[in-house]
Amino acid sequence: MEDVVLDLNDFYFFVQVVDRGGFTAAGRTLHVPKSTLSHRIRRLEADLGVRLINRTSRRFGMTDAGGEFYRHAVAMLQQAEQAETAIRHRLSEPTGTVRYTTGVATAQFAMGDLVAGFLLRFPKVNLIGHATDQTVDIVGENFDVAIRAHSTPLPDSTLVQRMLAPAPWLFFAGAAYLDTNGSPETPPDLARHPSLFMMRTGIAPTWRLRHSSDAKGDEMIVPIAPRLLSDDIVGLKQAAIAGLGIVALPGYICRDEVRAGRLRRVLPDWLAGESTITALIPYRQGLLPSVRAFIDHLAAEFPKVVLL
Repeated sequence: MEDVVLDLNDFYFFVQVVDRGGFTAAGRTLHVPKSTLSHRIRRLEADLGVRLINRTSRRFGMTDAGGEFYRHAVAMLQQAEQAETAIRHRLSEPTGTVRYTTGVATAQFAMGDLVAGFLLRFPKVNLIGHATDQTVDIVGENFDVAIRAHSTPLPDSTLVQRMLAPAPWLFFAGAAYLDTNGSPETPPDLARHPSLFMMRTGIAPTWRLRHSSDAKGDEMIVPIAPRLLSDDIVGLKQAAIAGLGIVALPGYICRDEVRAGRLRRVLPDWLAGESTITALIPYRQGLLPSVRAFIDHLAAEFPKVVLL
C-alpha cells in the first residue's frame, strides 16, 4: 500500500470539529459548509484507515483512535503556527545566521572592521565566515554570500553579482628604503629599483601601469626581474617594509602600514592594476532580511575600507 500524504488542513478541520462539538458549530465558525467538513473528515478517516468520530443524529464523540489523533493533531498545529510565526518574525527584521565565504587576503585585511560593525548594528544576526582561496560551490555548500576580489570579470553563472567597491593595485616601498634610495618619479624609473612581484596564474612578472586620471587608457609596460616572486601577500608586504624593493599590491592590503609610516606610496599618480570587490548571492528573490542587511552593509562600508 502506498503511503498517503495527509493534508494539514484536514488536521485543522478535525480539531475544530472536536473543539466545537460537531460539524454544524464548526461550520459556522469556519464559514465552511457542514457537508464540506463532513466530507473532509470522512476522507481523512479513509486515508488513515480508522474511524475518528462516532456520529449519529443524537450523539457526537471521538473514538479512542480519534482521541489519540486529536492530541497529536493539536500538537502539530501548534508547531505549524510556531514555525509560521518564526519565519514571519525573521522576515520582519534581520535575525538568524548568515554564512559567507571570502578570500584569505580579503578576510585578513578588509573584513575585520566590517564584520564587527555589522554585528554591533544587528545584534540578532550571527555570522559564519569561511576564508579560502579555493573555488567554492556557493549553492552546494550552502553559503548565503561570497565576497570575491578579482582583476578580470567573474565567470558567467546564475549567481547574482553586486559590485561592492573598486580595489586598485598601487605601488609601495618601505620608508627606510625610499629615504636611502630615493623614489622613482616616472614609470621607467621602476626598472632601476628591485621589485617584489605577486605571482598569479597567467600574469608575467611585468609592471603594467595606467595613469590614475585615465585608468582605461594605454598601458605603460616596464619589464622587471623580481628579487622576490611569491603568492604570499603578507610576505611581499613584509619584504617591502624591510626595504627589499618596490611592490604592487591592492591598496587596502597596505592601508595600516601606510598610515603608520612603515610604507609609502610610490608613483601615486599611477595604478599598478585594477581589481574589484564583488558580492555573489545565489538568488535575488526571497532574500532574507539578514542577508540583505549584510550585503547592504558591505556595499556601504567597503568603499571606506579600500581607501588609503
